[in-house]
Amino acid sequence: MAMSPDPVRGPSFAAPGARQSALSGNGLAVASMLTWAAGFPAAEILLQSWPPVALWAARALLAVAVMVPVWIWIDGPRAVLRARWGHAVRVGGFGLGLGMFLIILAQKLTDPVTVAIIASCAPLIATLLELAAGTRRLRWNFALGVVVSIIGGLIATSAIAPAQLGLGALCAVGSTTLFCWGSMATSRDFPDLSQTGRTTITLAGGAIVASVLIGLASLAGFDIRPQRPIDTQQAGMLVIYALISLGLSQVLFIASVGKLGVALASFHINVAPFYVMVIMLVLGEEWNWTRALGAAVVALAVVLAQDRPGRQTA
Repeated sequence: MAMSPDPVRGPSFAAPGARQSALSGNGLAVASMLTWAAGFPAAEILLQSWPPVALWAARALLAVAVMVPVWIWIDGPRAVLRARWGHAVRVGGFGLGLGMFLIILAQKLTDPVTVAIIASCAPLIATLLELAAGTRRLRWNFALGVVVSIIGGLIATSAIAPAQLGLGALCAVGSTTLFCWGSMATSRDFPDLSQTGRTTITLAGGAIVASVLIGLASLAGFDIRPQRPIDTQQAGMLVIYALISLGLSQVLFIASVGKLGVALASFHINVAPFYVMVIMLVLGEEWNWTRALGAAVVALAVVLAQDRPGRQTA
């Protein structure tokens, strides 16, 4: 019996059109990580005055407020009303909502570099999730690609010593695990929706959970307001953080997961430190060859992990 392609239900790399699908999937992942990386500098500015729980809720609510009308325009009101909202609240609340809060908290407790280092385990976590779900059969080249991707992620973030670990590191690990699971479920469990619809409905689930938790935080006496008035700079950073680094990035990532599987798509997460460096370069920071080398190693991992023509048997 012939082995199934990777992911199990996905197309063979040698099948007609599959090579183009792999190329477009990787292109979508690159675009997703570029837009996601833009959120790290924005978060650094916002966290100077915003409590993490307030920033989490504002980010989710702003993204959903803009994306829901776009979703209605693409899929139509009937698809929106008939969508699996109960399941979306579970997937979005835990996978994206809680995961998003944990990564903000991790960055608050540590720094962007530490978060990026721990996020380099995403390919391993995503691979284990796909193996457990039965959607991937592990091949030697893919396993090698996972190892090389993690090495590349560590190289890309080794130029700066991370802050102390502890609770911040635990939050980053939890966030990475929840994000991989949520992305896999988003791509898999809403087949009747467009990519924008799949992303929006789970982000809406996350926003619902965010709204509940910020209300509970307020009742518990926690400060949920920014420490200083919101000015033009903060508003601009929030737009980048919510609409570009979350909304647009997640649409692109879910589209990539649909073509590559969450494990291979997550390889690209390890290039994020390089993209952050490029963004910071535009803002006046210096070029870092170590991060550039790490990005090149991750690119090699992506190539290694792709299935090759001729490896599938009839």
